[in-house]
Amino acid sequence: MPQVRWLSAVPLSRQLPLLAPLVWMLAVHNVCGSFAAAIFRLANRSTKCAGRNNFRFHQGQLMNRFRVARRLHFAALPFACAVTLASLAAPQAFSGAPPSFDLAGPRLEMTVDRAGHKLPISQVAGLLAGDRLWIHPLFPPDQSIHFLLIVAFLQGTTNPPPEQWFIRVETWSKQIQQEGTVVTVPNGAQQALMFLAPETGGDFSTLRSTVRGRPGVFVRATRDLEQASLDRTRLDEYLEQIRQTSETDPAELKKRSALLAQTLHIKVDEECFKKPVEQQTSCLTQNSEQLVIDDAHSESVVAMLTSGPSSDLITALGASPVARGGYYSPYFGAVVDVARLMNKLHTATYQYLPALSLPDKDELNLKLNSPPSFQNPKSVLVIGLPAIGTAPVPPLRLVNARETFCLQKSPLVIPVEGAPLVFSTSIAHDFVLRVTGKSAEHFELPATADAVRGGFVIDTRKLPANLDWKLTGTLSGHWGFAAFDGPTFPVRVAHPGHWVIPETEYAGLVAGREATLHLQSDSAACVEKIEAQDPAGKALKAAWKQVEDGRLELSLSLKDESASELKLIVSQAGLAQPDVVSLHAYAEPARLDSFAISPGDAKGVLSGNRLDQVASLEVKGVTFIPERTEPVSGNELELAAKEPAETAALKLSGNAAARVTLNDGRVLDVPATVKPPRPKVVLASKSVQTAAGSLQVRFANPEELPQTARLSFFVKAQNPAHFSPSAKIEVGTKDGTFHTMLSVAGGTLIPQDAKSVLAILDPAKAFGPGAFGALRFRLVGADGAHGDWQPLAVLVRTPALKEVRCPDSADRPCTLSGSDLFLLDSVAADAEFKNAVAVPEGFVSNTLSVPRPVGTLLYLKLRDDPATVGTVALPVLPEDN
Repeated sequence: MPQVRWLSAVPLSRQLPLLAPLVWMLAVHNVCGSFAAAIFRLANRSTKCAGRNNFRFHQGQLMNRFRVARRLHFAALPFACAVTLASLAAPQAFSGAPPSFDLAGPRLEMTVDRAGHKLPISQVAGLLAGDRLWIHPLFPPDQSIHFLLIVAFLQGTTNPPPEQWFIRVETWSKQIQQEGTVVTVPNGAQQALMFLAPETGGDFSTLRSTVRGRPGVFVRATRDLEQASLDRTRLDEYLEQIRQTSETDPAELKKRSALLAQTLHIKVDEECFKKPVEQQTSCLTQNSEQLVIDDAHSESVVAMLTSGPSSDLITALGASPVARGGYYSPYFGAVVDVARLMNKLHTATYQYLPALSLPDKDELNLKLNSPPSFQNPKSVLVIGLPAIGTAPVPPLRLVNARETFCLQKSPLVIPVEGAPLVFSTSIAHDFVLRVTGKSAEHFELPATADAVRGGFVIDTRKLPANLDWKLTGTLSGHWGFAAFDGPTFPVRVAHPGHWVIPETEYAGLVAGREATLHLQSDSAACVEKIEAQDPAGKALKAAWKQVEDGRLELSLSLKDESASELKLIVSQAGLAQPDVVSLHAYAEPARLDSFAISPGDAKGVLSGNRLDQVASLEVKGVTFIPERTEPVSGNELELAAKEPAETAALKLSGNAAARVTLNDGRVLDVPATVKPPRPKVVLASKSVQTAAGSLQVRFANPEELPQTARLSFFVKAQNPAHFSPSAKIEVGTKDGTFHTMLSVAGGTLIPQDAKSVLAILDPAKAFGPGAFGALRFRLVGADGAHGDWQPLAVLVRTPALKEVRCPDSADRPCTLSGSDLFLLDSVAADAEFKNAVAVPEGFVSNTLSVPRPVGTLLYLKLRDDPATVGTVALPVLPEDN
């Protein structure tokens, strides 16, 4: 049985660790028992190892054992059992050290000439038919082993290449050592690779036959080597920059790691930054072969390997916990797979070693995973060359597609992503920032890819003079031989700016709070620093960022500030003088809840608090102003239209807003709505009744209502047309200090009919002795809606006056006696108050000197209503002796 003899090539010591998990699983599942016995019988016959000692090779051998066992008539083994065994074996194989490719190999010089345009190999993205490859081996003068260089071209996985597509180069010849050789890419070629093999008899023909016999293996090896080499450049760039940062500026490690991860598309373990600073570098660089993640510019190696002969390997890797944990990377997969492919090609004469090619200018520096052997089987180095075909340009894009850049900033960095090979290789070269103005004239500035800074650094030292402030920039360069344009974006030039802050945001500048402002200017992209200062020049805590073209967001702390003038000092790159923006920190503003107006009304009601700050309100072009006959108090403020006729056409939608202007100039927005028509009544008549025997004070103003009297008044319903039994009449002082509700249930409203009701108000009982001033009333509907306030009366308090005593002499004043005389404002003997006596504030006496009355009549004014003159008739008696 040749299969059994082939299996014996693997030593038992190597097989048992791989088979241990299988034994456990097969013991649990009886259906797999016979299969396990077959595996152990095969394993016990193992005596030696003829292949290379790496775990990927053993995994391939293990998978072959499964196939052999199936040929040994274990047809009863379910397919699910085979999948389970492969999954268990995979973690063991995966745990071995992956190929590290850290051994330095030979060096080759190489350039590519395309139609007279020559590039070093490091700048070549791909090859085309007709390209002339100049190859010069760089072996030391004392090289004792003669290496044969073979340049081979392939034409796909199923077509053996013609024999003339294999070019033999004797590296030891004097001409080759001095001049190198030139090889032309033939028409129809799809892949290119090179071999370095120790010279033996028949070496060229043997190797050519091997490649022509299994072209698919070498096609896949070429792809994997190219991908792994490109990914290795990203890995090397990342590790080098991390080491340099660790040595020069450890504090910047986290920031630069983030930029490197972004530009190079590297996976960074954020847990590393939770460690002490001295441990972060080693943490970030451990397991380096697993750091590289998929590059959108290249075809995914994982996707590529899931078809064809390697699919069984990928299935096993995908089932492993390590792979599911996210540690599988294109670089890791590529180097593992190419090593596995090469191991399967070993013969008695040759074994094939993959070599990563890391170009530097016109040199190919080779990296090997294992030292080459010069005894049978001798080692043949396999070197991948750039793919043949039109190379796709990298998908270079801005990190922030809406960002605007300033030409005077130093350094000017254009953050880009999407093309990590731009930063890790020299394939992208000769980049410039092409700047175009309004007239379509343009100039160019050198641009250099810098992974640490996260993009292209622009050299702005030689800017032209007299530039337009608004320009357009485009990153342009070459990808290999092809020129291409990257992203285009707005560019600005610094100049003194006019800074605009939305009017509504000024209201947010309140002392004692945090404030956020948005500054707009066509030179916002050029801002380097913003400082805030109070009137004394003290710096305030401020943070800012650019949020979009021409717009900055400023966070300003006013927690420890009082209402005062402030200023912002805005410094731009390249300008000696900063811009100064004046601001004002206001006191705590009014809180505005809503503005409501009913159809047909010329007045609306603004709800909120601190409404005494309101100067005006505007909605749909109609201006309303407060009716401030008295200081504002309470949570509502009545506003009257300047032009009442304009309110007839006022229509407000559900999301309408009114703009309120405060006394200090701030403007606030408040929701505005149109309410249903308000309930309305009209005052039909009223009457004042005094208690029997009480002093009769007659007032010239019929609106006066003594506090000790009772007011009866009739009201008639207008809206609704009928008076609801549950409706109420609210009566209160104009300043809102005192109020009461009259209701049918309380006996203070007596319906006359469905449309009229008699209201009875007892001021002393409703308000107590402290109420005075103008009274008003309004209807409160059954649903709580209320109508307009309407004037009702003027509530006044009256003193209790007893008598007047006068002396015999007409020249001497009389004496008025009574109680609560402080309620009087002044007393006179005539209606013109020519010789009036004023009652001083804080008067507490029960007697007052007054002019001699004309008969029994005195004229008086009450302190609660000094504008109205009243009369009172008192007994006039002679003065006691």
